[in-house]
Amino acid sequence: MTHEELLARITIDPGVCHGKPCIRGRRIWVSLILGMLEGGMTEQDILAEYPELVVEDIRACLAYANELARGGFVDLLAG
Repeated sequence: MTHEELLARITIDPGVCHGKPCIRGRRIWVSLILGMLEGGMTEQDILAEYPELVVEDIRACLAYANELARGGFVDLLAG
């Protein structure tokens, strides 16, 4: 999956979760997944906690964080 395809899995919608970046189609914040990774959880741990997710969703969160860390602007379409 390309970087752009991963980023397409992240959405920002002012009407969903107060406009926080979320995994597309879910009310799961990118920051929640990043916090779990920071806390030492593995991809498999996260997938066990949130069985509706797939590995690409976790990697999409990392791709989003990577863009922000590089000072990039992530242009996401709502919903």
